[in-house]
Amino acid sequence: MTEPLLFDTAFDFAEGVAMVRMADRLGFIDHTGDLVITVADPNIGVVSAFSEDRAIARAGDYYGYIDRTGEWAIEVQFKQAKSFSSGLAAVRGDTQYGYINRQGDWMIAPQFDLAESFIEGLATIKLNEQYGYINPTGEAVMPIRFRDAWSFSESLAVVKLDTQLGYIDSSGQLVIEPRFDGAFNFSESLARVRVDEKWGYINPAGELVIDLAFNFASDFSDGMAVVLIQGKWGYINSGGTIVVAPQFDFASDFSEGLATVQIEGAYGYIDKTGKFVVEPQFNNAGDFSEGFARVQMGDRWTFIDQTGQFMTGLSTQ
Repeated sequence: MTEPLLFDTAFDFAEGVAMVRMADRLGFIDHTGDLVITVADPNIGVVSAFSEDRAIARAGDYYGYIDRTGEWAIEVQFKQAKSFSSGLAAVRGDTQYGYINRQGDWMIAPQFDLAESFIEGLATIKLNEQYGYINPTGEAVMPIRFRDAWSFSESLAVVKLDTQLGYIDSSGQLVIEPRFDGAFNFSESLARVRVDEKWGYINPAGELVIDLAFNFASDFSDGMAVVLIQGKWGYINSGGTIVVAPQFDFASDFSEGLATVQIEGAYGYIDKTGKFVVEPQFNNAGDFSEGFARVQMGDRWTFIDQTGQFMTGLSTQ
């Protein structure tokens, strides 16, 4: 008899597979629910999603990377490790970060206090208590001078000078003056910003196009953004109009046309009109990715499709 596939732990789909745990078995399933990758080393306790055919794996206190055979592609040896992007991954050796390629060779020698993944051709690094950006050869593309810095998104990046946040372009030019108490990456040509305790949105010219009217706000995704108004979560469109009234105890970004929401203690999924497509019934729930979302039923996890149908197979109980 078939029933929902149940797992002790489940993570989102990425690059065609999702990491799952069943008792002491750790591996990856495909979209049909078949276990297609078994993590070979029993000492591995944590595995990330795949990125560029490499998944971060931790054994004991150290990290390495496995490939799609489930075997070590880069032996466990790093104190910290981040996902591959543009063929490089930021890793920490003894005390400093550098970058390796997919074979595990050092391409940028360890020299940074912190390092992030390459996005839009640049990576954020920290050196001597200041932040800056490097290119894939390891060269600083602008003076390392910021008190904090975020990754680039839509050709702009958030940086901190003194106590305020602003935005630079890829040449390091300050294009939106630091005047925000909180600021995040651009998404769909809008960025959420905070002044005092209120949130709104600016355009790439730095103009406030959606008023500072919200107790909290999230990034735009699928043309919608989650906002908090008087303790409840709802959604606005890119014009700042409330299109799904604040009514939820929790709400996530839209992903693949649906959003996770919580109401009266249960999680379900709504469409962009606010109508429930999957009724609230789960103890917890993740966003849709590659057509599936992970959901928690009691203390176990399974996957549903966008109609709410469970991924089925032999019981794992």
